[in-house]
Amino acid sequence: MQYANLGRTGLKVSRLGLGTMNFGYVSDEKASFEIMDAALDTGINFIDTADVYGGPQKPDIEKGYGHSEEIIGRWMHERQARDKIVLATKLYQPMGYGPNDRRLSAYHIRKACEDSLRRLKTDRIDLYQMHHIDRFTPWEEIWQAFELLVQQGKVLYVGSSNFAAWHIALAQGAANSRHFLGLVSEQSLYNLANRTIELEVVPACRHLGVGVIPWSPLAGGLLAGALDKAARGRRGVLGDAIERHRPQLEAYEALCRELGEQPSDLALAWLLHNPAVTAPIIGPRTKEQLAANLRAVDISLSPEVLRRLDEIWPGPGGEAPEAYAW
Repeated sequence: MQYANLGRTGLKVSRLGLGTMNFGYVSDEKASFEIMDAALDTGINFIDTADVYGGPQKPDIEKGYGHSEEIIGRWMHERQARDKIVLATKLYQPMGYGPNDRRLSAYHIRKACEDSLRRLKTDRIDLYQMHHIDRFTPWEEIWQAFELLVQQGKVLYVGSSNFAAWHIALAQGAANSRHFLGLVSEQSLYNLANRTIELEVVPACRHLGVGVIPWSPLAGGLLAGALDKAARGRRGVLGDAIERHRPQLEAYEALCRELGEQPSDLALAWLLHNPAVTAPIIGPRTKEQLAANLRAVDISLSPEVLRRLDEIWPGPGGEAPEAYAW
């Protein structure tokens, strides 16, 4: 396994992060333990979760919220693995029916942190991420709450997820005025088929020293050999997406065959080629799927292959404003 600094920090994380949204929902506890065991054995030290993971992400709060954190907590306790991993979780989404059981008020930040620490059976969260921007809470309140958690040793680093570039810039400006480290990472939707963040989020993160952590790096399975699976009668929920992108998928999977690489590995390798990217978050449902993704770290992409990938999956045209103006 290879490692990279998390943004501008001195913290080293594996180039692939283990996503655990399926734990407690698609993967039961036994399978989840096997996946984490295998990840640790292969050198993956970055585990990402959220307080809301572990059940269907909809307003039926009583069906499974918090299960992913609980499973990870039991695994860390049984394997004595806490000091072997960089543990990341998130807050923002509803965790109860009350008006303060969500978002980023100081009230909810404090309670959400305490609840996650309890479920995770740990005394600290290494990377605590805001799952979404809160347009109604001032940054003075948000940073004051996070500063207190850092001072108490309950949180080491703070990250964001699903922020726009101007949100990241505002957040960092407010943190700088308080002499606080602020954001060290941004977790965004980013893959060959979804490249919008190249306009502003990626350049903003690069300039500010904020690491980019792509989620859904395989576009929900679209970039993991979807045509081949469809031909074998395994279209799943990707049927409409396959038809929309069929010409691109045909060209992409043909390129993968030419290179002798699996589509999922090439998609991950493309992300890892971007210097702004710290670690894509992979979400294996089995330890076999995890093992299959490890090849991506060792793939080198030539300028010619990168050019062909841009032709198949064109991005927004570069960075703003040059992408749309002189």
